[in-house]
Amino acid sequence: MTTDKSEEQELGLTTRRIESLTDGVFAIAMTLLVLSLELPPLGQQLSGTQLQQLLLSQAAKFFNYALSFVLLAVFWIIHHQQFHYIKRTNRTHLWINILVLMFVALMPFSTSLIGDFPGDWIAELFFSANLFIVGLLFQLNWLYVTWFKHLTDRSLTPRLVALGLRRGLVTPAVALVAIVLSLIDAPLTTHIYILIPVILLLPMFRR
Repeated sequence: MTTDKSEEQELGLTTRRIESLTDGVFAIAMTLLVLSLELPPLGQQLSGTQLQQLLLSQAAKFFNYALSFVLLAVFWIIHHQQFHYIKRTNRTHLWINILVLMFVALMPFSTSLIGDFPGDWIAELFFSANLFIVGLLFQLNWLYVTWFKHLTDRSLTPRLVALGLRRGLVTPAVALVAIVLSLIDAPLTTHIYILIPVILLLPMFRR
């Protein structure tokens, strides 16, 4: 029994539970984004013109919804790519991932905030800070497991480690620019995040 316990402490725990929890949190967060869109008051009858006006008036919210959904999808893909090589976990690594999920779960609120207060610098700053922290935590996650190599698969090469670091830097770098931009020209801030999926499609960020 003592030998098994010492081996578990040396090799780390399996990642099954944290992967299942992550998938669940991402699924809920991505679903909750739709709540930032408004429906007509219950029981109120709208004409075709009124319904059209209601939908058109929410054009910015539809954009925010789509943007946040894509950004969460990018984070989920990065998480999937990282855990392809992460085979074990430990207590510190678990807490890093729990912090990641805490700020992922905050994304629907951040999205609603910039939808309800469009162009407001505080709302834009909050949204940008949320993304910056998530991106930074993902980078920390990768740095931690590649430093403690017993948590990763033996097939992980230095080239793949460097590729993961490059990918992980994109979101916090763009978010940092957005944070500065929110203090200068808040209405333009949200649109800068379109750069994230575009940059990640460049050859240097792909395997």
